[in-house]
Amino acid sequence: MPLNRQQAMQTAEVLSEAVPYIQRFVGKTIVIKYGGNAMTDEKLKNSFARDIVMMKLIGLNPIVVHGGGPQIGDLLEKLNIESHFINGMRVTDSKTMDVVEMVLGGMVNKEIVGLINSNGGKAIGLTGKDGHLLGARKLRVKHKTPEMEAPEIIDIGHVGEVEHINTAVLDMLADSDFIPVIAPIGVGSDGSSYNINADLVAGKVAEVLKAEKLILLTNIAGLLDKDGAVLTGLSTQQVDALIEDGTIYGGMLPKIDCALGAVKSGVTSAHIIDGRVEHSCLLEIFTDEGVGTLISNNTL
Repeated sequence: MPLNRQQAMQTAEVLSEAVPYIQRFVGKTIVIKYGGNAMTDEKLKNSFARDIVMMKLIGLNPIVVHGGGPQIGDLLEKLNIESHFINGMRVTDSKTMDVVEMVLGGMVNKEIVGLINSNGGKAIGLTGKDGHLLGARKLRVKHKTPEMEAPEIIDIGHVGEVEHINTAVLDMLADSDFIPVIAPIGVGSDGSSYNINADLVAGKVAEVLKAEKLILLTNIAGLLDKDGAVLTGLSTQQVDALIEDGTIYGGMLPKIDCALGAVKSGVTSAHIIDGRVEHSCLLEIFTDEGVGTLISNNTL
């Protein structure tokens, strides 16, 4: 059914609004951490894939880093492998790590690659093992209770942190017009696999590439103030103050720390956006309103 004139004018207005943003960001790298509802709802999955294809078509360089915690949990349950968590992190023994690699590097990664490609893109799936993309080391977890004089170090298995990133792999793909889709599995110096938090991987990739933007998709509207209103246009100093006064706390802290670290390390801006909104990535990048919280080194 053809668009009526009013709909056509609205479409033209949206495209016109996007022009200055397109001009500003052509040739720039955008790192997107993909997860949450956007990764499980069929309509949102296709919306996300089209957003990534559109970015590439108009000259941006999108890089996708994805999670997959719920999918890992589902398969572990089907295999009757019990999950244990310490400080919010999954204890990952060798058997669990095999499942993590199967889910993240296989099922989830290939589904995202397939979605992007079926929408006209050229995506290539990677884990940190490919081309030694993500060098990792074991994450040491400190646990302390009030009665303890010093924190104890807990071994939670094959859980890692990023030690280095081989940017040559990503540069080669970008130069060849491909879209990298990265599963957050790192490789240690001894060849061991490590499960790494996807937010942390996305932040480190953005840092080493000096990306224009780091976008973290979430299941909330953005960073909220104490009255529940979305905060945006924040400087790193303002975010530090919000942490200090308790506005930012609990489960939101790791994501905010990731965004802050990226901006303080040279990424132009970080965005915590609502992945439950269709085309949230395009709305955040190419419209005046956006759909989340923007953090940069300067107030806007």
